[in-house]
This record gives sequence, C-alpha cells and structure tokens, in this order.
Amino acid sequence: MTVLDARALNRATLARQLLLDRADTSVLGTVGHLCGMQAQEPQEPFVGLWSRVRDFDPSALSELLLERRVVRTHLMRRTVHLLTAEDVLAWRSRHDSMLRQRVLGTYRRELDGVDLDSLAAAGRAVMSDGQPRTMAELVQAVARPEVPARPLGELLIAGLVPVVQAPPRGLWRTKGGVRNVLLSSWLGREPDPPSDGRDLVLRYLAAFGPAATADIRAWSGLAGLPAAVKALRPSLITFRDERGRELLDLPDAPRPSPDMPAPVRFLPAFDNALLGYDDRTRIVDDAHRNLSVAGERVVLVDGRVAATWTVRDNAVAYSPLRRFTRAERSAVAGEAEALAKFLVT
Repeated sequence: MTVLDARALNRATLARQLLLDRADTSVLGTVGHLCGMQAQEPQEPFVGLWSRVRDFDPSALSELLLERRVVRTHLMRRTVHLLTAEDVLAWRSRHDSMLRQRVLGTYRRELDGVDLDSLAAAGRAVMSDGQPRTMAELVQAVARPEVPARPLGELLIAGLVPVVQAPPRGLWRTKGGVRNVLLSSWLGREPDPPSDGRDLVLRYLAAFGPAATADIRAWSGLAGLPAAVKALRPSLITFRDERGRELLDLPDAPRPSPDMPAPVRFLPAFDNALLGYDDRTRIVDDAHRNLSVAGERVVLVDGRVAATWTVRDNAVAYSPLRRFTRAERSAVAGEAEALAKFLVT
C-alpha cells in the first residue's frame, strides 16, 4: 500500500481546501465544497473565504445569509458552522443524537432528570411563530425554573430544537447578538430524515482527504460512520501515512506533487483546515497543535502553520513561530498588507 508522507498529505489538504490557488468558484459553491465553515466568531469566515476565493466580495456572503441560502447553526462537533441551506437540511437529523449527547455530557448534573421530549415540544411551540429569539427569551418562555438557565438554553438551541442564527448575526462588518429561529420556519421545511452517512463521508473526503476514519470522527463529531465507510470501500482507494494509519480517498481527487510550491495563506480562528482532522501533523507541528483550538489565527508558510496573526492599529501584525527566510518574510508581509486592505478599508 502506498505511503503518503506529511508533505504529500499537506499538498493534498491544501488543494482540497482551496489554499494552493484561489478558486474561481462562487461563495455558495465554496461553502458547500468545504462542507461548511466553523463560524462561532461571526466575522472569521470572511477571512477564510478571502484566502480561498479569487476577488472575494464580502457582500456576497452577507447576501446569501439574508437570502437564506446560507445559514449559521450548530452542527459538526456541536460548534457553530456556516453551511448551505441544502446541507443543513440534508445533514441535521444525522447529527441530532450527537448534539444532544454533547450538551448533556457538558451539563450532566444540571440537566439530570429533565424530560427531553417535553422540553423539545415546549421549545418548538414557543418558536412556532417564526420570530427570532435570544436564548434568554426562549428559556424564560419555556418556564423551567428548576433548571439553570445556561444549560437549559444550550440544550434547547444546540441539542433539541433545530434552529439557525438569524441575521444580522454574521453579516459583514455588522454586530448582532444571537437570535434563534426554527430551522424549518427559516428554510420552509423540516430537515430530511437521517441519512446513512455515505454522502457525508464522500463530501468530507472531497474537501479533506486523504483521511482516516478517526479524522472523519474528529471533524463531524459522529462515531466515525463505520457502516457508511464499509459500504463505500469498493469505490475508494487507500493509502497509509507515516504512522501506519489507513487513509481513505476518492480515486480522482487531486493529490498534487509534494514539490508543488505553496503560497502564504492567512487563516481565521477555528479554521477547519486544522480542526477537521484527528491527526493534524499534515499541516501543523504537534507543538502548535492547539493554537487553532485556542482561537489563534494562523499563517501558513510553505503550507504549514508558521506564525500567528492579529489586527492591530489597522494593520495585520504577525508573530513567527520559527525563523523565516528573507523570501518568506517578504511573502508574509505582502499577504498581510493585502489582508489588512481587505479588512480595514
């Protein structure tokens, strides 16, 4: 079985994540290809798209949110993601159990004994008018004073009742608190019945492969989708990484030469190019593995995490994690200047 070293996996990852060349695809198509973008920080997806889409216009994403073609909702790993409406409708039911269990696991003591079916019905009844509500308003309306407000609210909006976060939350250069509305009210129909997961696996591999089943589990929060993987095996190809793990992939997916040059790219906080794997060594050294988990924005140099960055005094400032060559310093500075122009002008 062919072994793919870290550099070969790196170039494949960059190609799938649209980080080798900026794509000429639409914003909607890009969000769909990426299987959504982690988005608990509302402005971060704009940076992720700027680094991936040629001539990215941030108003295009705002328009998609207002047109309800893209939504913000809890899904993979119980984190807020920006997804196409079609993907949310197709995937939400498959994630229901995981979402519920993750909330219950976080607030086991506070939520012990809560009647989940009754609470879900009460939440749906309150929100059936289609009006966006804050979590505090929803908690007050369902009237469960014996349960602490925060756990109750998170159980409702992240674990029991499919909701989306209504604009202006997530619009370009717009501040807005979280107001939740029923997904079915916002998009005009209920989510599809749970799928067998094969579409999720294929879509994941297209955007993140080659990858192990542990990587699929780390990205989705689901239990690796073993039945789906088994059903798909005859149509997939396999490799091994340097650690001996089996990697699955689509036969015709891009796997560029390890020698292909990789441009400097600035990634937003919580970008799935890092968080979408259990083994992240293809893109970041173990010593820096948790930077993105901690909300640090990172810079890719030669395809790997090599600096962190922030905005300071209307400029993009970066802090190297290793010594840069003169050419690398110049390339990072040039990309930082272009990003600052996008962000502050």
